[in-house]
Amino acid sequence: MYGLSAADLDIQARARAFADELIPHEVAAELAGGELPKAVVAGHKARAIELGLFATNMPTELGGQGCSSLQQVLVQEQVGRVTNALAWVAATPPSWLPPVATQYQLERFVLPTVRGDREECYAITEEGAGSDVDGIVATARRDGDGYLLNGEKWHVTSFNSADYAFFQAKLVGGEHDGEHAMFLVDLPSPGVTVVRTPAYAHTISHEHPIVSFADVAVPARNLVGTEGDGMGFAYEWFRFERLMVAARCLGGAQRLVEEMTTFARDREVRGKPIAGFGLIQGMLSDSLTELFAARSLVYETARGIDAGADLKVQHAQCSMAKLYASEMAGRVADRAVQIFGGRGYMRENVAERLFRELRVERIWEGTSEVQRTIIADQLVKRGPRALI
Repeated sequence: MYGLSAADLDIQARARAFADELIPHEVAAELAGGELPKAVVAGHKARAIELGLFATNMPTELGGQGCSSLQQVLVQEQVGRVTNALAWVAATPPSWLPPVATQYQLERFVLPTVRGDREECYAITEEGAGSDVDGIVATARRDGDGYLLNGEKWHVTSFNSADYAFFQAKLVGGEHDGEHAMFLVDLPSPGVTVVRTPAYAHTISHEHPIVSFADVAVPARNLVGTEGDGMGFAYEWFRFERLMVAARCLGGAQRLVEEMTTFARDREVRGKPIAGFGLIQGMLSDSLTELFAARSLVYETARGIDAGADLKVQHAQCSMAKLYASEMAGRVADRAVQIFGGRGYMRENVAERLFRELRVERIWEGTSEVQRTIIADQLVKRGPRALI
């Protein structure tokens, strides 16, 4: 099905087996605030590396797996079946960085990250600038041989486990005044402090704090690319991550379809399985149909990227994939909670956890509303035949 090659099926099977190894740890993580013992997490990460599921998006010459976009989707789809972000150990380092990284940046940041020795986070979003990245007010000012960075960043995912951050700012002064730039910031660094760490709906160990950067000094060699390049890097990261969000939504929906189908088949009311009731059948059939449609869309988008589709087309299609898959997964999660009834409201139930976890997929890496704006913009400029 879906025209997968032998290599595609192999990595899919490895990823599925890995996810199955992690699933038994979900309830323990949920009841422990998302945390598992450090030794257990380290073992999971080592297992992901052993199975070739780590850095699938990085080139082989840098130690990555060199997987196609479709294969990356297959891996992240299985990751999405696991709650509490336990499968985030199958990490995807910043694949946009190597083509523009200096030798220093490769050796200090890229290669250790591909090996699993370092971890990154993104300090881009601000209180007044989320999906609209151009609205950021953080600044970078030239100071001698380096830069001074200032700004307050929100939702800095994985800051508590990262040892460097990508910091996006607008340049102040000079030839590129007002343009965007991206910087690598070692963590910890003087001037980088956590303002507060909000509690979120999901229960995972990766925190999303509000972080202040106050006169943080970084050397010029930590500038990614050149001054004025920052938005281009953000767009490339968004394209990739939107497709991976869509893939993880497929996995979450697949898990829910399987779980609620089994429950509906076994749960009896007045001596009859609830799967035989028309209203339950409608929820099951709609969920499966929407999952099939979303998976076809996501896989086709990945194949287009592998075939070298125009970047603007990729941008629109990744938005379509994220939009449909994330909203599909939300509908499936809602139906799953309803089918499980009171059980679906218990934290030990996968439907309850995924109901909370999948909600953010319609928000981060660009809201559904932003995705619709991107799609409509490209549709008007290019016409429907260029996009589908």
